[in-house]
Amino acid sequence: MYDGTEQDLLRLLASRAGISPDYHDIAGTLHVTSDETRRAILSAMGFQVGSGVVLSQELTALDEAPWQQPCDPILILQQGYGATQWTFRPALEEGEEQQVAVAWSLMDEKGTIVHRDEAGPGLNPCEVRSLAGRRMVRVELPLVQNLELGYYDLSVGTMGSKVVTRGTLRVVVAPPHCFVPEELARGEKVWGLAVQLYSLRSQTNWGVGDFTDLSRLVEWAGKELGAGIIGLNPLHALKNSRPHHLSPYSPTSRLFLNELYIDLDRLPEYHASPDAQRLRNSAEFQKELEQARAADLVDSESVIKAKRTMLDLAYRQFLKENYTGTEPSLEPTTARGWLLHRFIRDEGESLERFAVFQVLEEERRLIEQSLRLWPEWPDQYRTPDSPALREFSKRHRKRVRFFQYMQWVAADQLRAANTRATQAHMTVGLYPDLALGSDRNGAEAWMLQDVLALGADCGAPPDAFAPQGQNWGFAPFHPLRLKSTGYRSFIELLRKTLRQGGAIRIDHVMTLFRLFWVPRGMSAEAGAYVQYPAEDLLRILALESLRAQTLVIGEDLGTVPDYVREQLARYKILSYRVFYFERNWDGSCKPPSAYPEQSLAVVTTHDLPTLTGYWTGEDIRLRAKLGMYANEQAVQQAFEERTRDRGHILRALNGAGLLPSGVSDRPDSVPVMTSALCRAIHVYLATSPAWVVMANLDDVIGEVTQMNLPGTVDAYPNWSRKLSLSLEELQRDERVQALAAAVCTLRPSAATA
Repeated sequence: MYDGTEQDLLRLLASRAGISPDYHDIAGTLHVTSDETRRAILSAMGFQVGSGVVLSQELTALDEAPWQQPCDPILILQQGYGATQWTFRPALEEGEEQQVAVAWSLMDEKGTIVHRDEAGPGLNPCEVRSLAGRRMVRVELPLVQNLELGYYDLSVGTMGSKVVTRGTLRVVVAPPHCFVPEELARGEKVWGLAVQLYSLRSQTNWGVGDFTDLSRLVEWAGKELGAGIIGLNPLHALKNSRPHHLSPYSPTSRLFLNELYIDLDRLPEYHASPDAQRLRNSAEFQKELEQARAADLVDSESVIKAKRTMLDLAYRQFLKENYTGTEPSLEPTTARGWLLHRFIRDEGESLERFAVFQVLEEERRLIEQSLRLWPEWPDQYRTPDSPALREFSKRHRKRVRFFQYMQWVAADQLRAANTRATQAHMTVGLYPDLALGSDRNGAEAWMLQDVLALGADCGAPPDAFAPQGQNWGFAPFHPLRLKSTGYRSFIELLRKTLRQGGAIRIDHVMTLFRLFWVPRGMSAEAGAYVQYPAEDLLRILALESLRAQTLVIGEDLGTVPDYVREQLARYKILSYRVFYFERNWDGSCKPPSAYPEQSLAVVTTHDLPTLTGYWTGEDIRLRAKLGMYANEQAVQQAFEERTRDRGHILRALNGAGLLPSGVSDRPDSVPVMTSALCRAIHVYLATSPAWVVMANLDDVIGEVTQMNLPGTVDAYPNWSRKLSLSLEELQRDERVQALAAAVCTLRPSAATA
């Protein structure tokens, strides 16, 4: 048992659990973690903190936790590792270690034994401990060297002991850094276009950009514009309902895709369904379809309702054409049927649970005539591995398979877009986002309750952008539980996202190192940082990135300690550099040469004003209209700062010899953003050493309003605005052609070459 005051024990337990005692904010101000916050975060982690006695007991339990298992859950090594030991903790009686031997084998992912070894008789314990009446010994045993990259399962057992102890250890051998395309490694530079997929207009979509639009965009941008990369919003599964479930950064699950992006016209069973075609050809449906296409905002709820109805009809036709038998014994009879069957098999338990969750939500809504969140469901449905749910899944097999079918269709159409990128000789290809977290009341939180801290939210500490701090409402990964499960959930999340394209952007990449936790019911100001096992997570990321041949970009904006960027650079994770923020101490723009080579440079992001909106101060006017400034003086100050910023930009362009003809470097010399000035700013970035430069389609065609206005829920149409031009019009737009030509001169692609 531990001795000390209750405060001392509380602080010791907090330290052992990874809760930081303090932190410096972006302005350098020191914030000290309060004992109240420590207690609340520990409670969210599942610790008992009611008194000094229980705190002492929890500390003892932490000490004893490794001894509860014969082996550690996981050992992660870097390729080329030297002599390495692993730990085994058998139960042996006094003196028994002199007669006992230990044998172990190492199996690769194909199930092949790649190494066998043994030690003893006669073991040399490093430590002996009595635990629950058992005498436990700790021995350190040698791991074979020169293992190839990958995952291995080590199985171990004692021989000659009165009580046989058996254990398993997951061994991971990772590369020294993440994947980098050969072209970038040898010094080539790429550029590309960024777009929110839902915002694409076209003559064929149903009022929201879809995977077919994406394929067409990829082919045009790659073959005609010389783009080597296409940036996208997160493609994660959403509930697609207002106002809280439209953000791509607050999905119901990051493991699966948003069915909103499915193109029905690509499905043979949709065309073969008489019911679907009858509905499609009805005057009412055609009218709604044309209205959805013409609208300036995406009506996600109406579109998803229409698509879900049609997908249901297509699925029924699919079953008729490709399956035999009755529920639950559905057997494929055609090649197309077997494709779905194999997809379901390969996706495994996570897809099954995701689909079951969707069916459960449907059923609970019908039964109770209202939407009840999963924490309010009957007890037998609140955990995904309950016997009642297995029976539920059998009874609703056909409906469960419908949701699996939609994921198969979405994955197939996204794969087709990736194929187009390869055919267009794009250096990188598609570049989707990996959101920081998921809706705590969504499918992913329900599926991963064992590794999430549902008693806390994650967010950000106070800064100039949000003086009261930020609470994003996501339940964070529990670092201790994450490791105890061998990082299973983290690995699957990476695999699902990395296969979506040739690159991923990890939103708030600092979460690999530390995350700002806010106890439920407390203000963001009361939050504290919790440390994560960064070296383990980075090594796993490196391995999965290499296997998927996927470039990794880390969104490292905000409060970023120097050591974080140093580690990201070592693992060849590209830094995310936003032109608006790349300033010197006096506010002047950093020259292109100051951008790191290992970075992605972009003018703005979805959470910031577009280039046109920024230049005219439209974002300031909007915030003022919504009462987001303290007073009129604050509004005036914002306009004055923006005027200074325009001057800094013009002077930077002038210094680089890029100022458009007839334009001076006075802030008032260009009252509105012009295509020539927009082009000059992107050329400015393109002359930098950054491996990747992105141009937002919003900026290229002069959109005024931004996609998302942080701090608003229903006061602004977040995640809904469409581009003002259709995909067909974009392909003829001179502004796009001119910018592409200018940037491609500095960053030629394989296609243009």
